Amino acid sequence: MKKILLFFLLLSSQIFFSQSDCPTAIAVCGNANISYTPSGPGNILEDLGGCLIDDENFSVWYTFTVATSGTLAFTIDANVDNDDYDFGVYGPNKQCSNLGAPIRCNFAGVSPTGNTGLSLTPPPNAYWSPHLNVVAGETYYLIIDNYSNSANGFSLIWSGTATLASPFNDPAITPNPFIAPGIPAANPADPPEVIVCSNPAIFDFSTLSAGIINGNPNFSVKYHTSQNDALTGNNPITAPIVVTVGSTYYYSINYTNPANPNDPVNRCKQTGSFKFKDGTIEAYNDTLTECNNNNAGTATYDLTTADVIDPTLTVTKKYYPTIHDVNAGTNEITNPYSYVSAEGTVYVKITSQYGCTDIAEISLKFHPVVIVNEATLRSCFIETNPSTALFNLTVATVTSQGGTKTYYPSLTDAVNGTNQISNPSNYIAPSGVVYIKVTNANGCYAIAKVTLIVLPPVYSSVLADKIICMEDTTTLDAGPGFASYLWSNGATTQTVSGIGVGTYWVKLKTGDCITTQTVKVYPAEQPVVSSIDIATNTVTVNVVGGMAPYKYSMDNVNWQDSNVFTNVPRGDNTVYVKDAYDCEPIDVEIIVPNLINVITPNGDGVNDIIDYSALANKQNLTLSIYDRYGSKIYQADKSNGYKWDGTTNGSKRVTTGTYWYSVTWNENDKHNTPFKFSSWIMVKNRE
Repeated sequence: MKKILLFFLLLSSQIFFSQSDCPTAIAVCGNANISYTPSGPGNILEDLGGCLIDDENFSVWYTFTVATSGTLAFTIDANVDNDDYDFGVYGPNKQCSNLGAPIRCNFAGVSPTGNTGLSLTPPPNAYWSPHLNVVAGETYYLIIDNYSNSANGFSLIWSGTATLASPFNDPAITPNPFIAPGIPAANPADPPEVIVCSNPAIFDFSTLSAGIINGNPNFSVKYHTSQNDALTGNNPITAPIVVTVGSTYYYSINYTNPANPNDPVNRCKQTGSFKFKDGTIEAYNDTLTECNNNNAGTATYDLTTADVIDPTLTVTKKYYPTIHDVNAGTNEITNPYSYVSAEGTVYVKITSQYGCTDIAEISLKFHPVVIVNEATLRSCFIETNPSTALFNLTVATVTSQGGTKTYYPSLTDAVNGTNQISNPSNYIAPSGVVYIKVTNANGCYAIAKVTLIVLPPVYSSVLADKIICMEDTTTLDAGPGFASYLWSNGATTQTVSGIGVGTYWVKLKTGDCITTQTVKVYPAEQPVVSSIDIATNTVTVNVVGGMAPYKYSMDNVNWQDSNVFTNVPRGDNTVYVKDAYDCEPIDVEIIVPNLINVITPNGDGVNDIIDYSALANKQNLTLSIYDRYGSKIYQADKSNGYKWDGTTNGSKRVTTGTYWYSVTWNENDKHNTPFKFSSWIMVKNRE
């Protein structure tokens, strides 16, 4: 057919039908199958020749270059069997301006399958032509024309031993595999799916290119809304557009030989398809309510328990204190399981497994607080340990809201729940504090301080021990101001009379407390005559013990303050002594010996000796003789009959002169009272 350029076609039509012309033929790269739907005759009416005697109808032109020599065949399989597809093969190495007659040409006609092509085996019928024996480097053109002018496409299926040139299967050009965008669809037969995080979504297709190319140099990607456009390169998507979720989009991978811009493989394309899948996630706000324990102003929240997303989705969550931090990715909350905060708001950024995100707001609230108040408990002292008391902690009124109460010795124990008081109704303690933890049905608590006051014993300030004479009685007075009195003798009055020597107690009630106070009535200590000195007719009484001053008497009638009695008659006498308590006096029997002042030891039997043997019944009786210098020269005792005959050293007579002597003994009374009688004696020796 004669080539006639149709200048009257619009540019858009030229673009749309450009692959229906030989100069813009689609490059066949490799032996992969091809699907296409011709939609017009193109802009140039080529002279097809051969069996193609009519003008082009719905046609498409292909060009291919042989990579390895061998046999080459193909099948044109109409999508609708009734469609009549024709073909012609030109070459090898022809130009579009001088194609000549086709070297192979045929048509489906009324073929029962609607198929035609080149057969490796002898053609089964008139609708098939023999295969080609091709040589590496040869280039051919192929036109496929839908004589039926229908909108139904076809598939082109290659066979034979020859391979067609393609940059996509040359390891030197494509060291890495190309990777389809998106993730596998649930149905493996469906295109992979690219997740979009909004619907509708504006999508920038160029963001997929690097992943598809996968580092292979000199390749580029174009995107299209139809498979034909992907094959022809028509109508590429060049800017972000609103995409339709679920619709199929197409891409073509293109190669450019940097060393040869006219290399036929530069026109090769590898196409693929994908769909967009709606990956939108919807977060929703939630409120967490926790305990503002002990009114501390903060609570501990487990942010991960907030219901902010469909739990069946696979997501990750990050928590932030402010929306600014969410947007900036700063100050992430690293302990969301135990986040301590006042009432307020935090934010959670939720990211799906596909990278889609949404933000939820979590409101942090407090449960109603447990209201408690401090209390004071007072309890009477324990008599065996007056610094302590027995307290019933359970009666402390610390709240009107109810709840469970637990009791602790310290605030730290109350907060931590340690060292709980196991028997709060019988708690023995000194004055101090304890703490009651009140926990409500929400598990919230507040801690109340309870002050413990031990009411000390209140003693009578006027009741005191007394000293009385053994034979006397006295009155005990506990003093006024007590609610009640109970004496050990059963009396319930403030005072008790007729009390003798002994130990007594009185229970004094002040308020609810009873103090037991002990009082003792002691017998007065009697004075004791420690010694009696008798000098001639003078008696000196020495007294110890009792309570001074003392009184002295020789007749128990007349009393004197002095302990010295003069002109005491010879013989037996009685001395009486009493002290300041004026109790019954004590008495001591004394003897004032007869005085012998001269002895004449000449053996005539008259006044030869001093003899005190009459006192031999006294204890420790001793007669001692002293010279005028105070030197002891003789001692008379039991061994010598309590006598002195004027000698010294057993036989030597003393010289005539005056000597001093003393007689000492212990009286035979309960105190063994010491006595001392002293005087002088003249010794006259007659030679």
